[in-house]
Amino acid sequence: MSSTKGFSPPPYPYDRLDELKPLADHHEGGIVDCSIGTPIDPPPSSVLNALALSDSERSYPPSIGTPALRNQIALWVQERLGCEVDPATEVAAAVGTKEFVVGLPHWMKLRNPNRDTVLYPAVSYPSYAMGATLAGCRAVPVPVNNDWSIRLDAVTDEDKERALLLWVNTPGNPGGGLDDLDAAANWGRTHRIPVFSDECYSEFTWDGSPRTILSSGTEGVIAVHSLSKRSNLAGVRVGFYAGDPELVDYLREIRKHAGFMVPGPAQAAAVAALSDQAHVEQQREIYHSRLGRLSTVLADMGVEAPLPQGGFYLWVPAPDGDAWLFVRHLLSEVGLLASPGEFYGPDGAGHVRIAAVQTDDRIALVEQRLAAV
Repeated sequence: MSSTKGFSPPPYPYDRLDELKPLADHHEGGIVDCSIGTPIDPPPSSVLNALALSDSERSYPPSIGTPALRNQIALWVQERLGCEVDPATEVAAAVGTKEFVVGLPHWMKLRNPNRDTVLYPAVSYPSYAMGATLAGCRAVPVPVNNDWSIRLDAVTDEDKERALLLWVNTPGNPGGGLDDLDAAANWGRTHRIPVFSDECYSEFTWDGSPRTILSSGTEGVIAVHSLSKRSNLAGVRVGFYAGDPELVDYLREIRKHAGFMVPGPAQAAAVAALSDQAHVEQQREIYHSRLGRLSTVLADMGVEAPLPQGGFYLWVPAPDGDAWLFVRHLLSEVGLLASPGEFYGPDGAGHVRIAAVQTDDRIALVEQRLAAV
């Protein structure tokens, strides 16, 4: 009997680190895992109260987001990013933003079946490429410059003709680069390519104020935001997208048919989180301090670890360009687990990413181990 081999998913990147973890077993206190950007600090009590006491568990929640959530999103965009969006036509909720990122090429391919290409930064979050693959599209990386910002001048004419969409990411994961988002928006409008801007780290912009693709208007662009990083709510799975009313209307209608709904309690928690900026300012100070401490640890090991322009990752050149060897060295020497840069594209293979998501006492363990060495 013959059979046809279909799609076989590759190993999930971070699962590949499991076999290395025993290298840190000899360290008292165990491994200090800085491989994944999982928030570890508590969200505000007001957010937890809203999550527990919303009385919204029984009914199906609106897929586009409750009026209260969409109004609060519009207010936050105005107050924090300095832009106007219409909560009725230019805003919608997402079940976290990873599912939005990965599902987007599929929905956009249905909208424009004559195009088949997803453009994304060559060193970036792996879900941009995987979303294209799962939709049966071409995943085409766009080169980045020495500051880890996207180089749109490097996109070929063929890829422009075939492009369904362009992803930009500011501040960038993993490199912390800051793109010129006005230029990206204008590029997209010129070439009639929708631009989707992943801005989930915008609150952790260290070089200047938070940036948004919406600053030059909503035509042809969508900003994607998450509460996972801003408010330590990764487990609640709530985010939003805002921008071009035609695109927002198309996406929220198709997502309604597909059954994508942020749970009601999560929407109530998001309203509470977006209405409170104080906890975000506190979290900014925490991450900036941790980045500095981890950078000093690396410097004391003889490795340059520059602070990023944004985000809470150190993007560290591996000694001799061997990222996997450096990951093993960090585990053996100080019990710290980092991610090899190839997880974020072949162009990142000579770096490692270190997430500043461990508590101060866990980072102190790394400092003590290094001092002992």
